[in-house]
Amino acid sequence: MRILILFFLFTTTFGLSQELITNVPNRVTTSLNGEWNYIVDQYETGYYSFHRDAYDQQNGVHNAAYYNNYHAQNKQELVEYDFDKSPTITIPGDWNSQKDYLFYYEGTVWFKKSFDYDVKENKRLFVYFGAVNYKAEVYLNGKKLGVHEGGFTPFNFEVSSIIKAKNNFLVVKVDNVRRKEGVPTLNTDWFNYGGITRDVVLIEEPKSFIQDYFIQLKKEEENTISGFVKINNFYKNDEFVTIKIPELKINFKGKMGTYGKVNFEIVNKKIQYWSPENPKLYEVFVAHNNHILKDNIGFRTIATKDSKIILNGKPIFLRGISIHEENAKGGRANTESDALRLLTWAKELGCNYVRLAHYPHNENMVRLADKIGLMVWEEIPVYWTVDFTNLGTYKNAENQLVEMIGRDKNRCATIIWSMANETPISEARNTFINNLNTKARTLDNTRLISAALLTKSDKLNSYVDDVIAEKLDIVAFNEYLGWYGGNLEDAEKIQWTSKYNKPVVVSEFGGDAKQGLHGLKNERWTEEFQEYLYIQNLKMIEKIPNISGLSPWILVDFRSPRRLLPEIQDGYNRKGLISNDGNKKKAFFVLKDFYEKHKPAK
Repeated sequence: MRILILFFLFTTTFGLSQELITNVPNRVTTSLNGEWNYIVDQYETGYYSFHRDAYDQQNGVHNAAYYNNYHAQNKQELVEYDFDKSPTITIPGDWNSQKDYLFYYEGTVWFKKSFDYDVKENKRLFVYFGAVNYKAEVYLNGKKLGVHEGGFTPFNFEVSSIIKAKNNFLVVKVDNVRRKEGVPTLNTDWFNYGGITRDVVLIEEPKSFIQDYFIQLKKEEENTISGFVKINNFYKNDEFVTIKIPELKINFKGKMGTYGKVNFEIVNKKIQYWSPENPKLYEVFVAHNNHILKDNIGFRTIATKDSKIILNGKPIFLRGISIHEENAKGGRANTESDALRLLTWAKELGCNYVRLAHYPHNENMVRLADKIGLMVWEEIPVYWTVDFTNLGTYKNAENQLVEMIGRDKNRCATIIWSMANETPISEARNTFINNLNTKARTLDNTRLISAALLTKSDKLNSYVDDVIAEKLDIVAFNEYLGWYGGNLEDAEKIQWTSKYNKPVVVSEFGGDAKQGLHGLKNERWTEEFQEYLYIQNLKMIEKIPNISGLSPWILVDFRSPRRLLPEIQDGYNRKGLISNDGNKKKAFFVLKDFYEKHKPAK
């Protein structure tokens, strides 16, 4: 198949990604993963004219109709690219770790996948992307489906009217350039992996189908399962949906409300609650007409009472660790085996909780946490200094929040939605994060809301003084005693105070060590220094008022262009308790012993 110049194919019917289809792993899907052709387009020649006019611009002369007419009048067409002769790359996957010459590349890469698909009668078809970093513009058979911005959340488009039985070609323009107005912004401490980094699938559904649902325990009620079921393309004569949980003998039939949505409450006093010690999941079936969706859902309550975090009516201490989404080879993690590798290490450490920083991780991580019993903190990349005065930046952050909660709201392992990390205090920032807080509670009032805050200190007195803490359920903060200031010898003398009668979680602490580098405990970069740093910080943390958990920084060394020290960092943040090649450092066992002592009595 020969494809003409990219702009020659564009049309003008497009928009933003459509409302999210959830529980994709349990739907009828066809994978488009595998080898895709790609073209590196640093100057965006396939998107803009030499006068920097977009070829697929919705209005004005620079659109597909203009260029089709132009080429019709000029018999000799200039073709300066050929997808089918271009190299291939594995999707899902980032281009940085797959192609050496693209290791630090930030810019535009075009991807193309050819496929056949025969849509069955009375069926509809959608293309679904688990994530694309960072901005994706998607075309099928020359028609633009839409645009999605945000590198870690899923999106989908309907393609029912475009798909053909033979010779379809899906083209995705991916741009991972960092921008001031982006979320995250220009400056981060993790690697900017570009590409189609998560699964791409085709979803086949009936004309009218179950698009979304929320099935969890009602806030602060142990015996009431509540939520909603939403039908896409609701017909007025489609009156009912059913929810079945056979093990609980639940067979609920709900009458359709306005706009194809059923709200429900189901009382059942025989629910066995999910917990890290007993990660009980129930088979749940949601049905509408002949469309049936299966899911595995756990039920638990999570709340706060004064200075305690309460799980299923009992206080709990969060024994945690922070994690970045990176695989063993130093690329973006995207497989079930990647998730198993990371979460197995967390379990070995003695964790009952993980903080997935600083962006929504692959759905594999959260679903596996459900199965093996790890509570989860999920976060959007409102990180450091995003443009808090920019309305477009806020809308972008809010959309990523909506997509994160939309995807994972039925995963009982998730107990905390986090709005931000280490953001400098200002009126604009306070408004920005408080608005996200309000939005999150509107979408899901069953979970706790937090953010990783900064601390202040006056000699040996340390505290959090941040107005947004007043509206958070958990006061979480990052502290780096002994690494970014402070004297480790003073750890036991430091007095922490809190003016908030709320649970406190130390969301980060730590220091770097090169695995295999040994020396005295006061020699930076050695395993002994990191070991001593953990010993002293844990002594201090135990004395913090209202302390309800911690998630030290971080489980595994990870790539970061900020970390340049030769023979030590070599492009890695070395704060991991495990090296990037999988070897445990001495501090791993310090934390493991600490968690063993803080397990609840059986």
